[in-house]
Amino acid sequence: MLVLFAHGQESGPWGFKIKRMAPLAERHGCKVESIDYRDCKDPELRVERLLQRLQDEEDECILVGSSMGGYVSLVASVARPVSALFLIAPALYLPAFKVQRYASLAVHIEVVHGWSDDVIPAQNSIDYARDADCTLHLISGDHSLNSSIGEVETLFEHFLLKVMTAS
Repeated sequence: MLVLFAHGQESGPWGFKIKRMAPLAERHGCKVESIDYRDCKDPELRVERLLQRLQDEEDECILVGSSMGGYVSLVASVARPVSALFLIAPALYLPAFKVQRYASLAVHIEVVHGWSDDVIPAQNSIDYARDADCTLHLISGDHSLNSSIGEVETLFEHFLLKVMTAS
């Protein structure tokens, strides 16, 4: 199984959260990749880059996206089926982004969002989780969720094990 990370606008391919979650996936036998989007600020071009990467992928895929990376992962999963989505403070329902409706083909979807996020309102994730009928974890923390990284890791590992058991 491939776990493919998508970082946020202000982060990089091996930012704090990815460095903490990638070893969890590797410990459970997953391949791990993280695409570098730092040269591309346009979320729609990032979606195209992710779809190009997924084009010939034969392994089952779990997309993990944070902030803009959450948007990118979710939008890509509408065009290309993936096994699962783990979205962290996803940048959804932002007026500047092209896609505003998200009909993902992923079988398993979970969202984690910080109550004190002042970049992307937690209400956006609440609205998405309700519409998608998926699991939502509202936890203590701001947009980065760095202060709650241990909880994010635990939620991710439980999600990963659930997806792998179902496969």
